[in-house]
Amino acid sequence: MLKRIFIWILVIGITATVTAKAVSEIEKKQRDDIYKQIELFTYAFSIIKSEYVTDPKPKDLIYGALKGMLAGLDPHSQFMDPDTYNELKVETEGRFGGLGIEISIKDSLLTIITPIEDTPAWKAGIKAGDRIVKIGDELTRDFTLTDAVKRLRGKPGTKVSITVLRESEGKLLNFDLERAIINIKDVKEAKILDDNIGYIRLVEFREDTQKSMEKALAELKKQNANCLILDLRNNPGGLLDSAVKVTNFFIEPGKMIVYTKGRKLLQNITYKSSSDKPILDWPMVVLVNEGSASGSEIVAGALQDYKRAIIMGTKTFGKGSVQTVIPLTDGSALRLTTSEYFIPSGRTINKEGVTPDVKVEQKVVELKEPTDTETLFKEILDGKAPAKEENKTEADYKTDYQLVRAIDLLKGIRVYKQQDKK
Repeated sequence: MLKRIFIWILVIGITATVTAKAVSEIEKKQRDDIYKQIELFTYAFSIIKSEYVTDPKPKDLIYGALKGMLAGLDPHSQFMDPDTYNELKVETEGRFGGLGIEISIKDSLLTIITPIEDTPAWKAGIKAGDRIVKIGDELTRDFTLTDAVKRLRGKPGTKVSITVLRESEGKLLNFDLERAIINIKDVKEAKILDDNIGYIRLVEFREDTQKSMEKALAELKKQNANCLILDLRNNPGGLLDSAVKVTNFFIEPGKMIVYTKGRKLLQNITYKSSSDKPILDWPMVVLVNEGSASGSEIVAGALQDYKRAIIMGTKTFGKGSVQTVIPLTDGSALRLTTSEYFIPSGRTINKEGVTPDVKVEQKVVELKEPTDTETLFKEILDGKAPAKEENKTEADYKTDYQLVRAIDLLKGIRVYKQQDKK
């Protein structure tokens, strides 16, 4: 018996030694490969420094290499020089100079996620999904996000022209825009629309969004709201933690809202609901579109997975990765994708987006005179009401086709619930 135990210990010991040696060999091979590539980089650097037509600054060469290195990883990772990094810090405070657009790289093209309401871009008629093909006289084919931001931002009052490709119309459109101070307000509207139906339009997730939502919901309760439309259309996201806190308002405590996965154990984080008094008895519709991204997709996806709300509109943008900003010693920084996030069912948002439960394309219906919802739908079906795509910052909600559909859906759910109680 002792002999058998000794043999097993010997076998396990030999196996562990062999495994350790194998791991050691792999690590050694990886280190050798890294040193080899660094040697190649150093050699190329020295040739450029000595042979290029003019004498380039070492800093310019290193910054250029870092920009290319980060751009080659994915559309959302980027190297930020000190000026760009400072601009990012200003932006997170909610007030900055620019055009009022959220941009990303999608299908290798510079793409507008959404125009921010009441900004120069919004007022000019720029739309989510527009592809920026030119900034001034420069083609954007090889632009990084950093390149684009540098050219689009500037002092308030200065002008910049952009050319966009609007694929839905097959047109190239030119816009001459004047830069302005961009003030971001997270909760844009909170009001009763019709028959005790509450409405909140949330345009971005920022540090104070939880407080803004608390205030908005409390006000709707005072006005006897008994159901809710949460409008996340053209909401490009923002802070992950803020999106989690918004979802908290509508899900019972202890439920998973979102989880992140990365290479390191510390990047695998699960976010759970923790509200003491969530609103669970209000029927909900969440409105989304192609301009809804990141935090908006987390909220919509979690509420959809728990069947807490009906998601209505069009498929969302599909931005489901987490970027960590890592400052460097000279005031520059890396914005590095460190993980992806997944909604409770295990679905990934990244590149997939959230598909609505009820797909409704947007129309803006121009009403000749106020009318009720039933008459409005009859006119649309009969082809009597003209449909136009426009940006209107102040308009009767009955001109918003998706919103009207959401109101009708909530009325139907409420009737069904009343019958069920009887």
